[in-house]
Amino acid sequence: MKFNKHKLGFSMVELLVVVAVILIITAVALPNLLRAKMSANEASAVGSLRAINSSCINYSTTWGTGFPISLSNLGPGQPATSSAADLVDKSLASGTKSGYTFIYVSGKPAAGNISNYTVQANPLAPTKAGIRYFFTDQTGVIRYSIGSIATALSQPLR
Repeated sequence: MKFNKHKLGFSMVELLVVVAVILIITAVALPNLLRAKMSANEASAVGSLRAINSSCINYSTTWGTGFPISLSNLGPGQPATSSAADLVDKSLASGTKSGYTFIYVSGKPAAGNISNYTVQANPLAPTKAGIRYFFTDQTGVIRYSIGSIATALSQPLR
């Protein structure tokens, strides 16, 4: 029996070692990737709350009726009107963006004006989209809570 010393390819052991190394690298990198995605979602939620606060002030000064009755009033419109002020993008005006849902509640109108509002930003999939819940109101202070709904009494962002 004659053996061919110039056989090309990898042995089964070499292939198993390569697969094991790839699995180890994946196991180390995947949690970091998921944490980075959650951090990006949370940063986007904070940016969206800042945009909502700015847009509400702009809406109030432009239309003279106080703050909007709903988040959709800040959404796209051509031409801009009080029911579609074209101040935020379509996804934010719909109430969902970057793994977070935004709940806008306006105050009761008094003398035709709405003088207050609250906005909560909650992760769509807690522990996957984000772990922090956010809250803001007409004061412009953004507050957060970890693992539970944020309120006006929650810790302010620094």
